[in-house]
Amino acid sequence: MRRFFTSESVTEGHPDKVCDRISDGILDALIRQDKNTRAAVECCAAYNTLFITGEVTSEAEVDYEQVARAVIRSIGYDTGDFAYDKCKIITAIHPQSADIALGVDSSLENKAGGDGYDLIGAGDQGMMFGYACRETEELMPLPILLAHKLAAKLTSLRRSGTLSYLRPDGKTQVTVEYEGKTPVRVDTVVISTQHDKEVSQERIAADMKKFVAEAVIPAHLLDENTKYFINPTGRFEIGGPEGDSGLTGRKIVVDTYGGRCPHGGGAFSGKDCTKVDRSATYMARYICKNVVAAGLADEMELQVAYAIGVARPVSVYVDTFGTGKLPDDRIADIVREQFDLRPAAIIDALDLRRPIYSDTAAYGHFGRENFPWEKLDRVDELKKYLG
Repeated sequence: MRRFFTSESVTEGHPDKVCDRISDGILDALIRQDKNTRAAVECCAAYNTLFITGEVTSEAEVDYEQVARAVIRSIGYDTGDFAYDKCKIITAIHPQSADIALGVDSSLENKAGGDGYDLIGAGDQGMMFGYACRETEELMPLPILLAHKLAAKLTSLRRSGTLSYLRPDGKTQVTVEYEGKTPVRVDTVVISTQHDKEVSQERIAADMKKFVAEAVIPAHLLDENTKYFINPTGRFEIGGPEGDSGLTGRKIVVDTYGGRCPHGGGAFSGKDCTKVDRSATYMARYICKNVVAAGLADEMELQVAYAIGVARPVSVYVDTFGTGKLPDDRIADIVREQFDLRPAAIIDALDLRRPIYSDTAAYGHFGRENFPWEKLDRVDELKKYLG
């Protein structure tokens, strides 16, 4: 059966990603001074103004405006009305709600005399998803992996000066054709890149095909029928927050699996690890990746759900889409046996009280080996269940 699946990505200069990067930059700055920081920082960027808001409870003393300007500069916005030294910045940060803190400071189980990992309750209710599959070495779906690599390539070509006319904003999209569950070719590539006004659209189209698409996508996946749409509007000179407003947490599908797996109710950027929106989603990816790498399934989706102030998840759901070597309910039991899903245990297992979050803000939170939730250190333990 022939099928087509599409995923998109965006560069770090996309207005939504500018906001994600600033939110995570502030979070990292706080954690460097106080690893027990609790934060949920959000930004809105529009034309020449950045608004920073949210909740922070921390012993750290951070100049939010200074951090934001440094992030904007590092992304590459050094000219125009949103330039790092020109844009207007408004801050409105307040401490974490005392009502929320009640459940995070001491979980329902801890109040009843639980163990050390019962200390922290979930910072909110909600459901979180993880996913892994055998389509790629990274155990990620191919469409989102290629879209991220195209977006990252745009940035590296801009930063290196290879294509000096490129500007920070950009979007990519990849459509992959499948035979059954096997990817066989790339059907469509879409690249929209911000550029300076002197360059011609003909040159952009040629360069995007040569230096980006053909440099990133394996040759055996491209053929004479692959379609390319390069800057389809014909011009993309105005970009970033000057071209469109940006908001923290608005690219959640880009952040995860490109639509292949459901997304839970919350975004990631700007949130500390007591927020299970973030930490439990990372743990779910870690579990799925190790289960698939161990051979218990070729594809796995995991959902965990929490109640605010309660340490243990209220449900654990597994779907292997018919690829499991064991029944799905048995794999769910193995997940419960092998992985502690209480927030404090997740934080400990993945060492999440570190300033590692700025790097997650663009090009995907999953499929890149530099993050602790991508490690494959539980494979041997899980393989035993096949015996």
